[in-house]
Amino acid sequence: MNIGDSKSILFRQSWDHMFAQNMISVARVGTRLGLMATVVLLSACADPAAMETPGQAGGPSADLAIATSSADLDDDRAKVLATMTFPRSEAENLFSHGYEVISDRYIDKVDLRAVGTAGLRGLSRLDPEINVDRMGSTLEVSRDDKVIGVFPLPMSNDSAGWGLLTANVFGLVRDTSTPLLNADPEALYKAVFDGALAKLDPFSRYADSTEASLNRGARNGFGGIGIMYDIRDGAVIITRVMPGTPASDAGLRSGDRIIAINGQSTKTVSRQDVRNWLRGPTSSDVTLVLAGVDTLARRSVTLDRALIVMPTVDLKMDNDVAFITVTSFNQRTTTAVAEAVSDAEIKGGDRLKGIVLDLRGNPGGLLDQAVTMSDLFMERGPIVSTRGRHPDARQFYAATPGDMARGMPMVVLVDGDSASAAEIVAAALQDSGRAVVIGTTSYGKGTVQTVLQMPNGGEMTLTWSRFHSPSGYVLHGLGVRPVACTSGAGETLGAADGVLDRLNGGERELAAQLALWRATDRRDDARRDALRGGCPAEHHPHALIDETVAEKLLDNHALYERALRLTAPTQAAAGR
Repeated sequence: MNIGDSKSILFRQSWDHMFAQNMISVARVGTRLGLMATVVLLSACADPAAMETPGQAGGPSADLAIATSSADLDDDRAKVLATMTFPRSEAENLFSHGYEVISDRYIDKVDLRAVGTAGLRGLSRLDPEINVDRMGSTLEVSRDDKVIGVFPLPMSNDSAGWGLLTANVFGLVRDTSTPLLNADPEALYKAVFDGALAKLDPFSRYADSTEASLNRGARNGFGGIGIMYDIRDGAVIITRVMPGTPASDAGLRSGDRIIAINGQSTKTVSRQDVRNWLRGPTSSDVTLVLAGVDTLARRSVTLDRALIVMPTVDLKMDNDVAFITVTSFNQRTTTAVAEAVSDAEIKGGDRLKGIVLDLRGNPGGLLDQAVTMSDLFMERGPIVSTRGRHPDARQFYAATPGDMARGMPMVVLVDGDSASAAEIVAAALQDSGRAVVIGTTSYGKGTVQTVLQMPNGGEMTLTWSRFHSPSGYVLHGLGVRPVACTSGAGETLGAADGVLDRLNGGERELAAQLALWRATDRRDDARRDALRGGCPAEHHPHALIDETVAEKLLDNHALYERALRLTAPTQAAAGR
């Protein structure tokens, strides 16, 4: 199969949504801050302990110290206060910026009085003696049951006012709280933003500069050498070498021990040290001292770092069926799937029966990759639409002409852990009549998050839209319903035949269930829960029942075609 056509070339280009947002600083000087947004569905980071991960990203330096009075403090506290500074201006701007983002972009209209109060209550995570309460039109701050300050509440849409109030509360409570006085500013920022965002939904969150750097590396790649590793008994041991990377080109192998990195011994180092030393700007060099798997002899190699994007796609050929497993969606996922399809055609030749796209356990990732992966296999029609309060959150995505698999039979595997981007792909291929979905009802995470870079190098992930399948139903709280349900089937001999028998003998009932699934109103929680109960979501990691049903269905062309016809709706559903 030729993957060099215009459609395949298009999918080799990753695109991020960029947005600009103005912010008025607390000092009201009309400062304009650029705001970069990446649209994601659910962050899917590989285990940072097991791979090259980013070094710490630097944030803005402290600018002003909070004026404090130490007259009533003991000498030790006074000495600490004399040496500690707090970036007050940075804090004011950061929180004004954050509250503006929340007010402007969150999926539902928010009251900053509720959000800001919840954020300040988050300080109790660092010092349980601190209490923050709304008392009419004022905010009362107490510690150890003693009121230490009362502040007038800013208006419900005054982000700059809430930024100033938050900074003022910081200054007040740090005077009386040793835990807050000794806390790093980033810890204070995270405590407040965690408290504020927890008020909204489970998927909105804040990452400090270090965590944000790790997240960006997982999504977009990082400068590294292309290895995964573990630390055992004080030794750094390579567990995987990714093909086509500097490590692979230099002949590094799984099992090699890293003795030193750039002259620094790895004997007693932390995982973070190893990550920081291995990563760096692309084209910069790093020198390793290695001991081989079968020898104690040491060798030194110098490698040039390259852009490393963690692999998310794996191809396995079994009984002339191509099983393509997708573990998450980063910026290279669609390209990797296209390469896997091409490789499968070469390996399978005329014997290739079909493609099984395994999305079980896939928690999601980048929205654009879900769209482009679906488009790989669709000739035409809608893929997904998103709807939110912000104008940029309302988008419609449709397929472009061309199916790189040229109509080859396709099956999609999902389970109760398939979420977000995985659900977009499953729903698009099912609703378009392109693939048969097998497994259990998916997770039902149908909201889109936008990742916004913060002035301090951190990130705020905000829920800003819901997505709708091509047939119109809202996936959030519902999920994707497989045509061949394997919930409760087990792995016994003949279980797969039982699943296919139910599919073969219950087409009319199944068609009615799918129609009801697509027509249910998103606000009818009871009905949606009942529908999910018809094929309960289950955890199916590497469940053989799903793979066996897929292979048997691909061998039964007549049943496959009937199942495929069931998947395509006759008209768009009315779910809103």
